[in-house]
Amino acid sequence: MNELKEHACEPCSEGSAPLPPGECGKLLADIPGWKVVTVDAVNRLQRTFTFPDFRKALDFTNKVGELAEAEGHHPEIITAWGKVTVTWWTHTAKGLQMNDFIMAAKTSELERAGE
Repeated sequence: MNELKEHACEPCSEGSAPLPPGECGKLLADIPGWKVVTVDAVNRLQRTFTFPDFRKALDFTNKVGELAEAEGHHPEIITAWGKVTVTWWTHTAKGLQMNDFIMAAKTSELERAGE
């Protein structure tokens, strides 16, 4: 598969179906460090990024926010001292779609760009 980070998010319609678990498993292999978590019976992609201090964690949070706005797809972001937990899922599908994997890859790329 082409690198996920090179793709753009596509609008999802209300009630669209989430990706099948087998497809999610294959895509997960392309985004190291991410895991599937289930919250309120909804699968989500989640990763915690670590930083040496709060300032760097906050800077990363802001970069993820800018990325989300640019792509029109928004995660849950929890920022704490030295760490940021980012969770992607598609609300309209009540689960994971290709956009979530694309955004996870782009989020990981933000971390690499900041090193």
